[in-house]
Amino acid sequence: MDEYGEEIKRLAFTYTKNWQQAEDITQEIFISAYNHISDFREQSTIKTWIYRIAINKCKDYVRSWHYTKALLTNTFYQKSNSLSPEEEYLEFEQKEQISKLILELPIKYREVIILYYFKEFSLEEIAAALDSNLNTVKSRLRRAKKNLETKMEKEGGGYNG
Repeated sequence: MDEYGEEIKRLAFTYTKNWQQAEDITQEIFISAYNHISDFREQSTIKTWIYRIAINKCKDYVRSWHYTKALLTNTFYQKSNSLSPEEEYLEFEQKEQISKLILELPIKYREVIILYYFKEFSLEEIAAALDSNLNTVKSRLRRAKKNLETKMEKEGGGYNG
């Protein structure tokens, strides 16, 4: 939990869009991982296995009644302290816009964007975590990027980073 707790909580937030619910789901994820550690077959890394549990728990939540009642947007970026206040504000605004657009994507696109760009998973790790075909992951990533580009153009600007 020390190693992956914050990452898993941010992942859960991308599904729930609610920090409190993301924390609750994160606890459930690690309890489930602890209770089923004997089921880990070492066919992937422990990180991929935990992310698989997390994604399944999050998808269960999204299908639940509670999800329809949750409305809270926030960001899943960590704050950087090496920038001037002006640069920090501009970066924050840009990240807020991108976060908002990512959270508007359908889940199947949102999850590949987050795992690839923010969690730095390889395409193979994403396929394993999502229990999907590698070509499906590639296709979803390509479509997600295209969808984001289109949304950013409509919002009046692109992302330079």
